[in-house]
Amino acid sequence: MDSETKRDLHSLPKSLAELIGKHIVAAGMLLDEDPERAYAHASYARRKASRVPGVREASGVAAYTVGKWQEALSDLRAARRMSGRDNFLAIMADCERGLGRPERALEIANDPAAKDLDAADRIELRIVASGARRDMGDTKAALAELQVPELKERRARPWVARLFYAYADVLEELGREDDAREYFSRASAVDSDGVTDADERLAALEGLELVDYDAEDGIVWTDAEEQELPEEAPSPRGGRDADEQDRGRERNHGGRGQEYRDRDGGHEDRGRERDHGERGRGYQDRNRD
Repeated sequence: MDSETKRDLHSLPKSLAELIGKHIVAAGMLLDEDPERAYAHASYARRKASRVPGVREASGVAAYTVGKWQEALSDLRAARRMSGRDNFLAIMADCERGLGRPERALEIANDPAAKDLDAADRIELRIVASGARRDMGDTKAALAELQVPELKERRARPWVARLFYAYADVLEELGREDDAREYFSRASAVDSDGVTDADERLAALEGLELVDYDAEDGIVWTDAEEQELPEEAPSPRGGRDADEQDRGRERNHGGRGQEYRDRDGGHEDRGRERDHGERGRGYQDRNRD
């Protein structure tokens, strides 16, 4: 549990604070693996302590993760009013997208408080704004939303990987495949936490398919359009595995480690997870790198 939520719980009687704290922790632990159970824990905490900002934040994030956009938006607005914290502007904007209101999502993205967010939250907000532009059919404006100084970042951080990934995704939609390939490659290089499927997207652009991963040799790829080889006659000696006969050509495609850990279904995430890989997980922890 983060320090701010712990501090929020001090306003409750000790026994109730301990009970609510357990449900908040359980919700955070289950958010990725079992969102419905996480939502149940957070909802219980909300019923018992709805005037605690940290509880409303946890409830809002859990509701967002299971696609309850209006409920999530209401909880996060309430939490913001009570605490003055702006950490969840990106989720609030994305909820507006989920409700079919991209114009309102852009209003939140342009909130004056956004300039004071840390780098990770600020980039998440720009990614959501880009998605809102795409919802409105303006792909060029979606690209412009992502043209920020952080595109020059080279550190391996989840938000850096997601920025590169989102930028590459829009570039591909605009038909700029060479540029998209470059940024999917950059996303893969800095995605040490496996928050995107940049490897698979890059492979698709190159006409390759991921077939295996070897810790020493890296990713093994095969041509996606490769025709199957005709079956060979059984060896006179027998005992040869049919799979060995049909393997076809395999080749190593560099040392990009296979980091992708599906949050999440390709480049789609839980909740509103569109356009830019995994989104929900990062919002659990306000102390992200």
